[in-house]
Amino acid sequence: MKARRLGIQGPQISAVGLGCAGLSWAYSESSRDDDVSVAVIHSALDHGVTFFDTADSYGGGHNEELVGRALRRHRHEVTLASKVGLRPGPGGLHPDGRPDHIETAIDATLYRLGDDVVDLYYLHQVDPDVPLADTWGAMASLVEKGKVRHLGLCEVTPEQAAEAHSIHPVTAIQSEFSLWTREPLEAGVLDWCRENDATFVPFAPLGRGSLTGAVTATRALAGDAAEPPNRALGLLREVAGRHWATPAQVALAWVLAQGEHVVPIPGTKHRRYLQENVGAARIELTPEDLDDLATAPVVATVR
Repeated sequence: MKARRLGIQGPQISAVGLGCAGLSWAYSESSRDDDVSVAVIHSALDHGVTFFDTADSYGGGHNEELVGRALRRHRHEVTLASKVGLRPGPGGLHPDGRPDHIETAIDATLYRLGDDVVDLYYLHQVDPDVPLADTWGAMASLVEKGKVRHLGLCEVTPEQAAEAHSIHPVTAIQSEFSLWTREPLEAGVLDWCRENDATFVPFAPLGRGSLTGAVTATRALAGDAAEPPNRALGLLREVAGRHWATPAQVALAWVLAQGEHVVPIPGTKHRRYLQENVGAARIELTPEDLDDLATAPVVATVR
């Protein structure tokens, strides 16, 4: 597995990470399902994955417990990211950037992970009711206390990233990004990360499954009326044929080709797809490939 650096002062991490959210959300909490999820994480380790992503809101904390248990004997080999800033409430999850919530949440996260430090701690969502400076200041204090090594942001604008960066370095920004959801590229977030030595971490880099050909765009968009991305899939299949690869691998290779500071975190519950995903790091797209893929249709970011 190729490696890329987390930020400018962070560790070397695998060029393709593992997003672990689906390991809790898609399964019940039976021990049988947990065993399957743990096996996926261990398979990722076997394939050279060293970057794992979870959050305190995934599965109501269950995901952190699962990931912590699976990685316990390998903790020194990996970089572990988690998130704070969402809490359950009426109608679902709501942003909570209050400093007292930040200070309490980290201790609960460390307890669930069975650890004493988180390598990368993201603000899951900016709270519109709390000044970002207050939230980020509370997160920066966790670094000073030794509970967190590096800080990141999720789904932010370049202006918000700059505001936070002026208080404490932003090591990473995580947003949805794929061949057909390119908002962070168009909004300048990838450029901001490059210019400020931050890593850009795309989640859903396979278009929520639609760029693999395994699901339709309608299903991926949870009922939205968007047309299936037939043209995008056609382009991916055409380029894949040149490299003896799959459409999913080419879709991931396109994300990786956006810069050495980009580290996607596709999620999967199946070891076969995991092997396919990590294989994308070996594909070197040509300028012709990139020109062809640039003509793929773009859809609005899925929320």
